[in-house]
Amino acid sequence: MADHKKVLASIAVATDPAKLRTLRENAQRLGVPEVEEAAFRRLVEILPEEAPGSIEHDFWKTIHAFEEILRDERGKTVRLSRTRQKIDRVGVMRTLIDFAVSKTPTDGFKMLIERGLPELTGEALVLKHASHFEPAVLDAARSRLEGAGVDTARLWPQG
Repeated sequence: MADHKKVLASIAVATDPAKLRTLRENAQRLGVPEVEEAAFRRLVEILPEEAPGSIEHDFWKTIHAFEEILRDERGKTVRLSRTRQKIDRVGVMRTLIDFAVSKTPTDGFKMLIERGLPELTGEALVLKHASHFEPAVLDAARSRLEGAGVDTARLWPQG
């Protein structure tokens, strides 16, 4: 197995989305999942303009992650137009609440769960930023995640 420490180190500090996408594509083609995942995670970390650590930054990471997955599947840039319009209308907080309390999970939730990225779901963000939400919203988010087989206690072990 090849040692990918140098490329992983460069990914960790990369700030160019095009470079990260190229690294991802090359890693996919060469069958190097460790590099592919690192480039994907770094890409969705740097795309949001909001302050890192904020609920808004975390939310936009989710949106960008879903758009990148759709881009991979469809071979072209995809924007979540309706979601972005909703955010413009009601804001990030109301959108997250609606994700959590809706009767059915969003396509984004399903896709992120299927790809082993539960921490990027809107429901996970509700739990991560629990102080911003009412108990009923937290319960709904936790229930949806646990119903999908996610151990919510392990989403952020450091926190």
